[in-house]
Amino acid sequence: MLRVGHPASLGAEFLRILPDGIELVALPDGLGHDVEIDVWIPDPYPTRALRIWPRLRGVRLVLSLMAGTEWIAATVGPHVTICNARGAHSVSTAEWTISATLAMLKHSPLFQDLQHAADWGGRNQATTEFQSVTGDARSLHPPVMVEELTGKHVLLVGYGAIGKEIERMLAPFRVELVRVARNPRIDPCVYPVGSLDRLLPTADVIILILPLNDESRELIGAHQFGLIRQGALLVNAARGAIVDTDALVHALNNGKVRAALDVTDPEPLPAEHPLWRCPNLLLTPHVAASTPQFAARALEVVADELRRYLNGKPLRNVVQITR
Repeated sequence: MLRVGHPASLGAEFLRILPDGIELVALPDGLGHDVEIDVWIPDPYPTRALRIWPRLRGVRLVLSLMAGTEWIAATVGPHVTICNARGAHSVSTAEWTISATLAMLKHSPLFQDLQHAADWGGRNQATTEFQSVTGDARSLHPPVMVEELTGKHVLLVGYGAIGKEIERMLAPFRVELVRVARNPRIDPCVYPVGSLDRLLPTADVIILILPLNDESRELIGAHQFGLIRQGALLVNAARGAIVDTDALVHALNNGKVRAALDVTDPEPLPAEHPLWRCPNLLLTPHVAASTPQFAARALEVVADELRRYLNGKPLRNVVQITR
């Protein structure tokens, strides 16, 4: 019987969805002895999963509950097949992306501060913020600036399951959308990553939702920030290391860009890191996918892969095949 190791924190109500023909092995965070398993469902928090890995024996297949698996490949080596949970986080991450974009365009962080200060008259600071970062010094009436997403030029960098869900959610805003991905396509039009530098100056909003690999690491660096339009909004819901953090801090402090980040490099972000204190920034602590629906959706993906594995069918979401 196939032995499937899973985080002990997963309740029975979630595990019921897994198929018959397997033996479930609960793996507590403080696992103190070696365990023989065939399939490993890692804890979604890498620090906990990494503590358990040295105790695991016989693992042939890893079924991640997350979309990003770069740390898994670096841990288990090339002789283990790895699948991610493609599609499980599309809705939650896309919703975060849209809400963070709107929050920055509507100056929600500023208005939250004004709420805490009971300062109604401070609303004109939104206009000051807008004029400062965009360089648009028009005389405005009324003199309070909150922007519209509708009609903006949006550069969507990454066009997997989450990217496509972001596109679906953007549709009512009638944005001018340009797609970029590793693999270019004709229908719909998707530009190759090599076209990024040419496309950056056209974008009002730049959304990063691509996997972290050697090609995408520090894809947005000092050179790219030099190309980005004054006052553009960078939204990163992918991985922190896709952006050069030092270059981002410099661009924010110089008033070149705005940013909404759910991910950082390093992560977790140390309390003394200068990114915390940058202007024109909305920062959330890697929570975009963390909704009450997360576990159920991810385990549906895992259950499907297990059924396919048991029946000798090709796995759907392979990101590393056994060598």
